[in-house]
Amino acid sequence: MKDETIQQRPDSSLIPHTPSLSADDSSFVASPSSVSSVPPSSFSSELAAIRDQGLYRVRRRLQSAQGARIRWRGREFLNFSSNDYLNLAADPRLARAAVRAARRYGVGAGASPLISGLSPPLRRLERELAGWEETETALVFSSGFAANLGVIGALAGPDDAVLSDAYNHASLIDGCRLSKARVHVYRHADVHHLDELLRREGPSARRRLIVTDSIFSMDGDEAPLREIMELAREHDALVVLDEAHATGVLGEKGRGLAELLLGEDVFSGRLIRIGTLSKALGSQGGFVCGSRPLIELLVNRCRPYIYSTALAPPCAAAARRAVALVQAEPNRRQHLLGLAGVLRARLQDLGFASTRSQCHIVPVIVGEATEAMELSARLADRGLLVPAIRPPSVPEGTSRLRISLMAGHTEEDVERLVLELKRSRY
Repeated sequence: MKDETIQQRPDSSLIPHTPSLSADDSSFVASPSSVSSVPPSSFSSELAAIRDQGLYRVRRRLQSAQGARIRWRGREFLNFSSNDYLNLAADPRLARAAVRAARRYGVGAGASPLISGLSPPLRRLERELAGWEETETALVFSSGFAANLGVIGALAGPDDAVLSDAYNHASLIDGCRLSKARVHVYRHADVHHLDELLRREGPSARRRLIVTDSIFSMDGDEAPLREIMELAREHDALVVLDEAHATGVLGEKGRGLAELLLGEDVFSGRLIRIGTLSKALGSQGGFVCGSRPLIELLVNRCRPYIYSTALAPPCAAAARRAVALVQAEPNRRQHLLGLAGVLRARLQDLGFASTRSQCHIVPVIVGEATEAMELSARLADRGLLVPAIRPPSVPEGTSRLRISLMAGHTEEDVERLVLELKRSRY
């Protein structure tokens, strides 16, 4: 489980950015004198410092598919680490769709969609996404990270103001920095601070973008989306909304927090919705849904789209099948959210510290990074995989266990988790 957010400092100062080398900057040629040699010993000392802070990370070598139960180191574990929220990553129906596409169209896309074209599975996926989201069209990226990075960079520039929630995902933060816009960070979910910054910084900007996650991946809480949309109307701003952890899970049709909270406002031209195919939908990739002019602008200006190989046909076919299942099987998300309610109530009864989570991501606040790692290790010894999340993904002193529930879990699984947490915390 990767740590997914990098905390920003909420204040009115600009986020520094480093100008990137453009495709047209052909005058720069590296010379021997401009390239410094970094001795390997410096890497070792950096790694030692990371270990000393309890922040060293390793990649887990799985021996099974994703699911509510996985195999690692020859043992079965109850898995509370995955973003496969609807338990679709290993669903045989997605696998069959991928196999059919691979047999007919191959396993690779060849090049950028602007070079080698869109495969039939990818064309169909974009049509299905637009139909599901009830927008004119959609655009699929190779990852959700690329979608966030590219959308902000395509819509904002040096003459624009971007206002970013302090707890946004790293991909949104990097998109803000690389856009070269004037970026201002507002305190997490604080619409009063956002309003203050819009009033002070907005009038001089060509375009104003409010950038936020819908569900914040480390806290499980919701963005105050209704209030944000009101401010967007008042200040003539666009809202870039990353629905990565809400796609497939929230809303009557599983379209995310915007569907759940906004009603008809979900179709506002001010709202730019970004989703992922890599979490609840069990496949790979990211997408943007919106008007035809928006999508055409992204096709022409979005560098991560223009310069990346298109999504592979098997992934596109699997994602298309998942979109159909999300609509046909609402019981998956209903069961998932029901389990989350049970877990939050049980943790509260036992006095565990948590956050304002209202969804399927349920944190348990531990405190120091070493303590969180030790608690995670004790749970692993008992056959439960619950990742510890540490700085810089969360603020200092708030290291935690991040419990990710899945539709494949049962109430008995939740009770076992609660029991082992109670045994392991001392």
